[in-house]
Amino acid sequence: MADSINQVREDIRRHPTNQVYAQKGWQPLFEAGEQARVIIIGQAPGIKAQQAGLAWGDASGQRLMQWLGITEEVFRDVNQVALIPMDFYYPGRGKSGDLPPRRDFAPLWHPRLLALMPRATLKVLIGTYAQGYYLGKDRQRNLTETVRAYQDYLPGCFPLVHPSPLNFRWQMKNPWFEAQVLPALQERVRQALSA
Repeated sequence: MADSINQVREDIRRHPTNQVYAQKGWQPLFEAGEQARVIIIGQAPGIKAQQAGLAWGDASGQRLMQWLGITEEVFRDVNQVALIPMDFYYPGRGKSGDLPPRRDFAPLWHPRLLALMPRATLKVLIGTYAQGYYLGKDRQRNLTETVRAYQDYLPGCFPLVHPSPLNFRWQMKNPWFEAQVLPALQERVRQALSA
């Protein structure tokens, strides 16, 4: 049987490693359509997003839409923008915040999903985990330097910091982000969506 996004979603839901989440009534939290042009790859859903079943359904999502220069209508249109985190389930709480996404999750499921979105020309890589997986050894020495070197990864990838309102100190220390990176991001998103 040919793969489809619904088939992949069902395979994820039924996979033995995800049964603990299925028992909680959680569905794999990602949004994708076969005509998507831009793929947003973040970390993993927070608990509120998981319980609500809405990816980026918080203040970080609102800020991300501003950074991308798109409306919520475009952001939520799966045939324009796909929302694919590194793990599709809330990973739980650790000592200093949410646990990281499971390492074996993205290698198992991302290739199948990306193969179903051949029109996508831009991956927005939010945070260390997405950048580590997709950029590998081509990353810079830290997140800040990777984001500063965004031009090195164009046209296919665009690294970003997390759009959490809690990142305001980072933005204050790095004014080049708003002055240089965000206009370039918005232009690249416009190009991808109009292709």
